[in-house]
Amino acid sequence: MSRSLFLGIFLSSLVLLAALLSFVWTPFDHTAMAIPDKLQRPNAVHWLGTDHFGRDIFSMIMVGARTSLAVALVAVGIGMAIGIPLGLTAAARKGSVLDELIMRGNDLVFAFPSLVIAILITAIFGPGAINAIIAIGIFNIPVFARITRGAALSLWQREFILAAQVAGKGAARISAEHILPNVANLLIVQGTIQFSLGILAEAGLSYVGLGAQPPTPSWGRMLADAQTMVSFAPHLAIIPGSAIVLTVLGLNLMGDGLRDWLDPKLREART
Repeated sequence: MSRSLFLGIFLSSLVLLAALLSFVWTPFDHTAMAIPDKLQRPNAVHWLGTDHFGRDIFSMIMVGARTSLAVALVAVGIGMAIGIPLGLTAAARKGSVLDELIMRGNDLVFAFPSLVIAILITAIFGPGAINAIIAIGIFNIPVFARITRGAALSLWQREFILAAQVAGKGAARISAEHILPNVANLLIVQGTIQFSLGILAEAGLSYVGLGAQPPTPSWGRMLADAQTMVSFAPHLAIIPGSAIVLTVLGLNLMGDGLRDWLDPKLREART
């Protein structure tokens, strides 16, 4: 196991552990306000200090991890569940009208960043974590569709695919039984990368008020609340910012490590 993969798994596991633990235990109630204890720096009672309402920051970070991971995981799941079949279909029907429709649809979605999509969705349905998931998920669909199509196209000319066609297998069966298993490694690595981007997207949407709404903690909204108090309470911004950085770093390192581990050529080059 490479160092990057080990470190990535370690950092990601810490965040996942904090998120899972928050379901059953946090040092304090993350919604409980204690105005006399507001803006405390890290101490023996409040390990990461308190915010401007006296809420325990460590407890909010733990629950915020749950929010960020859930939004990113479901959004990436939506992107993979829709994007991968679209990419496989486009590759199987290369040059057809269906292929052209799928790829031009992807180009259309790419023209609108997730923030713009979120603004459109929230203008209709209102802000919230569900709408953030939909916005990020929609943006992930063309990513997985393009990667799947590109990887699948190189396989359709291989001898084992031609043998499957001679054996009478249809395009859908070949895509499921032969193409998908051979591009799975690439999709797993891309999934970890999109997961980290999903964390950033969720934080960005929450920062502008389009993500999870109070009283549900969110790292992005914690940063937004702290921006006017950085001069006298810098820990309010440093702590959630560090949580975002470490989470994204861990996922990216894990993605790089998985790429090296799953690709025999890269693994041999490093040994």
